[in-house]
Amino acid sequence: MAKMSGGEALAKALVREGVEVIFGLPGVQLYGAVAAIRDELGLRMVTTRHEQAATYMADGYARASGKPGVAFVVPGVGLYNAAAGLATAYARSSPVLCIAGQVPRHQLGKNLGAVHEISNQMEIVRPVTKWQRQVLRPRDIPGAVAEAFRQMRTGRPRPVLLEIPPDALVEREEAQLREPFRVPRIVPGPEHLREAARVIAQSRLPLIYAGGGVARSGAEEALVKLAEAANIPVVTSTGGKGTIPDSHPLSYGSCFSPRGERQEMNQLYEVMQSADVVIGIGTRFSLGNPAGESATLVNINIDDFELTRVQANTIPLHGDARATIEAMLPYLMEAGAGDRQSPVEAVTAARRLIAYYDIQLHEPQYPVLEAMRRAVPEDAFTVWGITQFGYYARTHWQVNHPKTYIDSGYSFNLGYSFPTALGVKVAQPDRPVVCIVGDGGFMFNSSELSTAVKYGIHVTTIVFRNDSYGNVARDLNEVFGGTYETDLHNPDFVKYAELFGAVGMRANTPMDLETLIPLALERQAPVVIEVPFGDMPISPAPQIAPLYRLPWTMPQEGLIES
Repeated sequence: MAKMSGGEALAKALVREGVEVIFGLPGVQLYGAVAAIRDELGLRMVTTRHEQAATYMADGYARASGKPGVAFVVPGVGLYNAAAGLATAYARSSPVLCIAGQVPRHQLGKNLGAVHEISNQMEIVRPVTKWQRQVLRPRDIPGAVAEAFRQMRTGRPRPVLLEIPPDALVEREEAQLREPFRVPRIVPGPEHLREAARVIAQSRLPLIYAGGGVARSGAEEALVKLAEAANIPVVTSTGGKGTIPDSHPLSYGSCFSPRGERQEMNQLYEVMQSADVVIGIGTRFSLGNPAGESATLVNINIDDFELTRVQANTIPLHGDARATIEAMLPYLMEAGAGDRQSPVEAVTAARRLIAYYDIQLHEPQYPVLEAMRRAVPEDAFTVWGITQFGYYARTHWQVNHPKTYIDSGYSFNLGYSFPTALGVKVAQPDRPVVCIVGDGGFMFNSSELSTAVKYGIHVTTIVFRNDSYGNVARDLNEVFGGTYETDLHNPDFVKYAELFGAVGMRANTPMDLETLIPLALERQAPVVIEVPFGDMPISPAPQIAPLYRLPWTMPQEGLIES
């Protein structure tokens, strides 16, 4: 053991866990840690302009790198600000370590009005963190860091919290650094795998439903091997986009919900309804079983809570997605699953029909999205804000590279996409990163242009401008008899970007993006492209349309029956 300050123990423990960058704000309760980070080789800090951006960047970093992201904030209001990013990471099962300061030890729980004091601080983020711990002495910091990373790397990955008072960061005592926990991959037993393989091999029309857990496990190649070896087509959730290339002949694409009115989404729904066996891999089935009670659900999930929640007719396989697929493949071949006729022709016909409906419906989102798809490199990361284009992208944006499609999951929170894209770029500096955001959402964290310029984080950001919270304005107009306070006063985004030292561009129409995006990506600088557009009809993508038919989105005469 060596004698060190708590800040030094923290910095060295993070380096041992493979951490290279921390996103956060230095503050008075964190000085001991800031000084140690400054002096620790191999560790650097990206200072943000707001704590919210720190956790968003850590989330983007985690999703693009496959490694935990780390955020660093002052206590109290700093942690409150950071909670939005933790909520998004929680929604997308993203491993983010938030390190929060505290008031001095002798002031804890006394309500003395210390700087940034919040009573029971950990309770603020308990609903959006998997695990929390308060560490009061330097000697306990290495163990707490090791446990935090164990929590993020085992089971379902989600954010965790460490809080440390300032005295523990400057005091010195003997502390023992820990080796990183070696994470074994959980695999179901042979009898369970053999039974699942038998059911799949004997099925008439099996279907794979792949979720975000495939990417979290690094199981993309294993998923493709499973689909090809057993001739089983794949539908992905939005969280699973990119786990199999959309260009793959066995990929139907993404379908978020079976409740859409669009003809092409109904086409996918019918495909899923006709399946007699659905193989769910790393998905929560948050909107219910897409195939219904008539199917058998073979459910592969690392989270045992999710295994039998969907329906009774389930074969639960508690295990890591990649390891479970790899272990089940020999049993599938043994059971004769490889003898099934290829469904490629049926998949191709369904995909052609979907494309036909897209073209025939003449929706304004579709040609813009297609122009962007032609302009954005196939290996680029795209981060989608809560806009009409973001909604539409959940089902229509074609993804052929793992982990490159990033959205906010069920959080649906404005403001996350720009700082999240910065975190993605820090993790993947040599890959193109494009952020697609509305004017309302961009202004939540637009000050992070300063961070982008300072650290050379070269993200191209497309800001769709209609000077309004457009979705809300349309809904109030159409359903409640008139909009109210949804107009926005925006700057000239080109000049705004240039004031920070970034590059500003302006499109005349959304279709100009086909030429402007390649030009922006050539610039070795953060770029903001302002794109004007008018009112659009409601996105008919199935994850949005049903909301406007729910009772609580409509005026009512009396109580709503549950």
